[in-house]
Amino acid sequence: MSGYTGGLKSWRLILEYDGTKYSGWQEQRNARTVQGQLRKAAQGFFGCEVEIQGAGRTDAGVHARAQVAHLRVTADRTSKQRFPAVEEIFRALNQRLPSDVCLLDISEVDNRFHARHDALARTYIYQISKRRTAFFKKYVWWVKEPLDVPAMARAAEMLSGRHDFVAFRAHDPARPDESTIVVVEDAGIEADGDLIIFHITASHFLWRMVRRIVGMLAKVGTGEITPEDFRLLLEGKPNPKIDVAAWTAPAAGLFLERVEYAAKNKARPKGRA
Repeated sequence: MSGYTGGLKSWRLILEYDGTKYSGWQEQRNARTVQGQLRKAAQGFFGCEVEIQGAGRTDAGVHARAQVAHLRVTADRTSKQRFPAVEEIFRALNQRLPSDVCLLDISEVDNRFHARHDALARTYIYQISKRRTAFFKKYVWWVKEPLDVPAMARAAEMLSGRHDFVAFRAHDPARPDESTIVVVEDAGIEADGDLIIFHITASHFLWRMVRRIVGMLAKVGTGEITPEDFRLLLEGKPNPKIDVAAWTAPAAGLFLERVEYAAKNKARPKGRA
């Protein structure tokens, strides 16, 4: 182990990444993950084991514009070598990270800070394209059928509040007893040229919940289900005639947009030279 004075030190990291070539954020055996690449970069620089936890467990193919993680390093108290300055850590990690993962910001935080447990809310966005695109295929879902965007927007407005999302979740073996009740702070849809952008903010999300919501909103847009059908799904009343899982939107269009913390733990991407 490379020794540093000071015992234990923690930093808050903000990262953006293109998730196309990754099996998600969370480390997995025999899989390439974002967390794994970050750990490899950090341990290569510090020369010792490190602790890394992220605010959101993005799935395979999902992207992030501002994923928040904490990095903790335990020092050898007998060493006279001091911890590097944040600017040095920032440069060293970016030099070691692959080109599709970028560290945007780093700051020293209290050792009690936990990127996942301290997060108050997370915002995801999803991008639907109304046309075939040569440049942004990795970042959108192209829906070929005409979409009624106002109808989709009206359905999306129903999402705010406390709902039972049992119809929208995939069974998560890691959390078999997880409650399906989620409080959504804000949700909506807006059109930007050929893009339809859905956003949703909540304290937490169930596995594949956002992608299945998007799939059902697209079905509202094509007229295959009604806004009333969507409302009943939000009441925790699955309809055997509506196969929600079959219309799980592709991962490509989904981004972790931001993570919110209490004032003392605010995490906003500032960037460093």
